[in-house]
Amino acid sequence: MRTTAVRRPALAVSAAVLALLVTACGGNGDSDSGKGDEGKADASASAAPEAKALTAAELEKAALVQADVKDGKVVTKVPATDDLSADKVKADDEACQTLANLQAAVPVGSPAATVKRSWTGEAKKPAEGTDPEEAMAAALAVDKVLVTLASYEDGGAEQVMKDVDAAVEKCAGGFTATAAGEKLKFLKAARAEGPKGADESVEITVTMAADEGVEAPVKIVVARTGATVTGFSAINFGAIVAGEKAPFPTRISDVQLAKLG
Repeated sequence: MRTTAVRRPALAVSAAVLALLVTACGGNGDSDSGKGDEGKADASASAAPEAKALTAAELEKAALVQADVKDGKVVTKVPATDDLSADKVKADDEACQTLANLQAAVPVGSPAATVKRSWTGEAKKPAEGTDPEEAMAAALAVDKVLVTLASYEDGGAEQVMKDVDAAVEKCAGGFTATAAGEKLKFLKAARAEGPKGADESVEITVTMAADEGVEAPVKIVVARTGATVTGFSAINFGAIVAGEKAPFPTRISDVQLAKLG
């Protein structure tokens, strides 16, 4: 299979083209504890202060830097090809716009401030005498993740998680979108449990249709910490070419969420 079978799709169009949504992990409701306790809980919830929306400077301080990771390379000034603006991404079905944004590492909704990073893992060095084609496949077998931090005011972060959940449900059978002028077709979207370390999180896998019948899965993780939503869009071209499934690199989400926590 030609390695060119997989076009640019995901990362500049995605970044892991963010794996499919999982219903937010939050919402751990304790059951029947009595009306009195229920009333207290409601009063406590209403009295709880709303999480503060972080400024761009605060997000910058909380975002990944090279010293945070044990391997790979962190880029703090993301190139334009990996930093699409919201007006460059459009889903043909408005119900799927949230997924179209996530796969392209574009913040959902109207954030107060945003910061972006990218991380690329290290390729395993092939053994001496390895077949050239296998060596090329090994060079491609690295994870690339786009990380987007966005802060929201007035409950906007909670609304993003609801929008993500709704989009996965409505667009599970696939959708089409345009990103940076490129037409993209996604065959399906599936949700799974998101990583721990956030108030709410979900993992989504969106499967993109690439050239020559190749399916290119993009892993997306969306996590809310207070008024901040972090989106991770990951892809591994080597795994796609080999027809394999690459797991989401949780070591990156773990580190980023810990810095926000």
